[in-house]
Amino acid sequence: MYAVIESGGKQYKVEKNTVFTVEKINAKSGSEFKITKVLLAKDGNSVHIGSPYLKGSQVVCEVLGQEREPKVIAYKYKRRKSEKKKIGHRRDVTRLRVKEIEVAKG
Repeated sequence: MYAVIESGGKQYKVEKNTVFTVEKINAKSGSEFKITKVLLAKDGNSVHIGSPYLKGSQVVCEVLGQEREPKVIAYKYKRRKSEKKKIGHRRDVTRLRVKEIEVAKG
């Protein structure tokens, strides 16, 4: 069984015990977090497709911790203008593990 969920404007394909990172969520490490934006769920031969989301369905995740991704460098340069700029940023992310996928029958 797998599901396609949406979190932070991005879509993720998840299965049970999948570990993945999403945009920062305000949740403590070790707590449970429920994602209700389930776009699609497949269980055996049956496929459930939402429009846009499946009502009553959710993915229960365990919060593993808050992290920061490696620095991303952006270098801007304008020729013949003597203009150079080096900027960078690190994205705050939350690491999650899928505990179970609950699909509403109907």
